[in-house]
Amino acid sequence: MARATVRAWESGRRAPAGAEGRAYTEFLGAFAPPTGPDEPSAKPVPGKPEPLTPAQAFDALYAFCAPALVRQTYLLCGRRELAREAVERAFQLAWQRWPEVARDRDPAGWVRAVAYDCALSPWHRFRPCYRHPEPPPADPADRDLLGALLKLPPSYRRTLVLYDGVGLDLPETAAETEASTPAAANRLTHAREAMAARVPELADTALLHRRLTELSSRERLRASRPPTVRTLGERRNVFWTRAAIAFTVTIIGATTLTLRTAPTHYEPPIAPARAVQGVPRAVPMGPLSRDELALRSKLHGEASSGSERIEPTPR
Repeated sequence: MARATVRAWESGRRAPAGAEGRAYTEFLGAFAPPTGPDEPSAKPVPGKPEPLTPAQAFDALYAFCAPALVRQTYLLCGRRELAREAVERAFQLAWQRWPEVARDRDPAGWVRAVAYDCALSPWHRFRPCYRHPEPPPADPADRDLLGALLKLPPSYRRTLVLYDGVGLDLPETAAETEASTPAAANRLTHAREAMAARVPELADTALLHRRLTELSSRERLRASRPPTVRTLGERRNVFWTRAAIAFTVTIIGATTLTLRTAPTHYEPPIAPARAVQGVPRAVPMGPLSRDELALRSKLHGEASSGSERIEPTPR
C-alpha cells in the first residue's frame, strides 16, 4: 500500500528496516515539493539527503512499488510472466513521461493504474504465449481463491483487488477505476458476494484481505532491476520513433512517386473493334455505257494536275 505507507511515514511512524526502509526514505525525498532559491528551506540542511536525479528518483519509485505491484497484478491476470511484463511496461511509460509522473500527486497510483490496464488488456488472448493457462498454485486453497477471483468480471476483480488487496478507500478505488463512488461500491458488493458464493469462508472481509496477501506472497514473482527497465524503455522509445520516421518517409516517397507518374488528364480507353452491321453488300460493276466510256476518255485526256485543272472554264 504505497499511499498508506507514505502517510504512516509522514505521521512520524517508524519505517521498516533494511533496504525497504531506505527505499521509502529515498522515495519520499525524491518527490518532495521543490523550493525556490529565495525560500529559507532552499538552504542545505545537515542530515538531509541531497536532491535525487531523475534516474535516481525513478529507481527509488521502482524499488518502492515494483515488487508489491507485480504481486498485485498477478491477482488480476493469474499469469506470472504477464504480471511482470505489465509492471515493467507501466514503468517504461512512466520513465518516458517522467516529468508528468514526478509531479503527480500519487506517482505510485499512476504506475499502478497503467500496470492494471496492461494486465487486463483483452488483446493478450491473441498472443500465442498466453493462449494456454499457466500452472495453478500448489496449495488447493490458493487454487480455489485464484480461480474464484479470475471468474469475476475485470471491473469487479480490479475493484476487489484495490479495496481488499491494496487497501485503498472507496473514493480512491472509484477514482482509479474511473467510476463513481456508488458504482464502485456496487461492484465491490457484487464481487464479495460472488467470492463468498464460490468460497464460503471468504465472506469475512478481514480473512479475504489476508488470503489475497498470502496468495500473492507465496508466488515467486520478481521484477527486473531499475536500470534494465529504463534501458529497455529508452530502446523501445527509440525504436518506435525511428519506425514512425521511416513510415512517414515511405508515405511521402510513395505520394511523390504517384504524383510524378500519374497522368495529368483523362484518356478514355479505346473501344474494342467490332464488325459493322447493316452495310449493303457491294454490287460488282457491269459494262460501261457509251456515255460513260466517252466521259472516261475525256477525263484521261485532260491534265491530272496543275493550275489549269482548277482554273474555271469561261463560258
